[in-house]
Amino acid sequence: MTQRTTNRPLEVACPQCHKKVLWTEDNLYRPFCSKRCKLLDLGAWAEESHRIAGEPAMDETEIDEMILRQERGDE
Repeated sequence: MTQRTTNRPLEVACPQCHKKVLWTEDNLYRPFCSKRCKLLDLGAWAEESHRIAGEPAMDETEIDEMILRQERGDE
């Protein structure tokens, strides 16, 4: 394994527009290149265009039913 010895900051692609961005403390919007890209990404999460893969979460009714079945010994 090689160790990085340069003092050059890490360069990443903005998740929104893919422009190259330096990962430094000076970049308040990292990993994004700008406030605009950060807000566009937030908006995509809010309207559920972006999602994390997995099974859908259970609502409270389903959880209560599951607990009742376990208490009765149905499962």
